Amino acid sequence: MRLEYFQMLDRIVDVDVGERRIRTACTIPKANESPVFEGHFPGYPLMPGVLLIECMAQTTGWLASALANFDIMPILAGVKEAKMRSAVFPGDELEFEGHVIHEGSGFTVAEVKGRRQGKGVCDAQITYRMLPYPNPAFRQAIREWAERLQFPFKEPVK
Repeated sequence: MRLEYFQMLDRIVDVDVGERRIRTACTIPKANESPVFEGHFPGYPLMPGVLLIECMAQTTGWLASALANFDIMPILAGVKEAKMRSAVFPGDELEFEGHVIHEGSGFTVAEVKGRRQGKGVCDAQITYRMLPYPNPAFRQAIREWAERLQFPFKEPVK
């Protein structure tokens, strides 16, 4: 995880486009590895809830991209029912699991949960507005980022 770059996920563990599901993983940086923890909170470093929401949004955002064969991009449009169920600390290893529950009319809606050692730490429903990439170079940059995350690309079904 690279908080300063908003690269919240370390890798894509699994994607099943047919089942519309995804799993991702990340390790929260040590407190001395990220200035985010200097102020949140001094002497008691804690992962900010808004960054857990970003982890969930990136997880199902990658799934929404895959379902669209990376032809259009998901833009965060809404977060519903977000819950932080447990504190998350530097060094924690997290796994996120999400699935798409709706696609259509230019929107995609997904549900996602974050877990630490199998126990829930957060969950939410995320809505994306699906928009065209602004240019081919941006689309290529996103595909390269996906490759760094070990995204399991598969040929589209025809």
